[in-house]
Amino acid sequence: MAASFMEPFRELLVKFLIPEKCFDEFFINFNFLDVPCLKILISKVLGIGIIAGSIMVKLPQIIKLIRAKSAEGLSFKAVLLELLAITGTMVYSISNSFPFSAWGEVLFLMVQTVTIGFLIQHYGGNTGRGIGFLGLYAVILLLLLSPLTPKTVITLMQATNVPAIVISRLIQAATNYRNGHTGQLSAITVFLLFAGSLARIFTTVQETGDPLMILTFVVSSCCNGIIAAQLLYYWNVPSSHKEKKHK
Repeated sequence: MAASFMEPFRELLVKFLIPEKCFDEFFINFNFLDVPCLKILISKVLGIGIIAGSIMVKLPQIIKLIRAKSAEGLSFKAVLLELLAITGTMVYSISNSFPFSAWGEVLFLMVQTVTIGFLIQHYGGNTGRGIGFLGLYAVILLLLLSPLTPKTVITLMQATNVPAIVISRLIQAATNYRNGHTGQLSAITVFLLFAGSLARIFTTVQETGDPLMILTFVVSSCCNGIIAAQLLYYWNVPSSHKEKKHK
C-alpha cells in the first residue's frame, strides 16, 4: 500500500534525493535502516539545507553594514581571499560535473561576498574602486567558466583554496585582535558559516569523495571556528573600545 502511495513520487525523489536502489529499499522492501542509503539521504538533505541557508547566510552581515553605514572591523583583503576560495570551489565543481547539492551554496555565497566587498569600498569612500572591483570580478568569472580556461588551471585554483582560506581568516582574526573588538562582523553570519562548513565535510565525502574538496572544507571549518571563538571572546566589547584604548 505504502509502496503504491509513494510510486508517483519516485521520479522526483530519485532525481533530487536518493538513487533508484534506495527508493526500492525504503519503499518496496521497507528497509529504512539501510546504512548506505541512509548516508546518501542524510547527505542530500544536509546539502539542500546548506544551500537553502546560504541564500541568507551573509544577509545579516550586509544589513549590518548598510544600517551602520560603516565597514569598520572588516578586511577587504580577507574578503578578496575568501572570494578566491569560493570562486575556485564553484568553478572546480562545475568543471567536474559535481551534483549541485554538493556545492550550490558557493553560488549564493559568491554573490553575497561580492556585495560585501563592494560595500567595504563604498563605505570606505572608494565607490569608484568598488564598481571597478565588480566589473573586474565579472570578467574573471566569465573567463574561468569559459572553455578557454584549461582544466589544470581550475584544479590549481582549487588547490590554492586551502592557503587562501587560512590567510583570509588569519587576516580577519588579526584585524579583530588589533582592534580589540569584532566591529561590524555579524555573529549570525559567522556561526552559520561555521556550521555550514562542518556539515559540508560529511556531504562532500558522501557525494564527491574528492580529496581537494574535503580538505578545503576541513580547513574552512577550523578557520571559521577561530573567528567564531573571537566573536564569543569579544562579545561584550563595544566597537568604541578601540578609540578608548588609544586615548
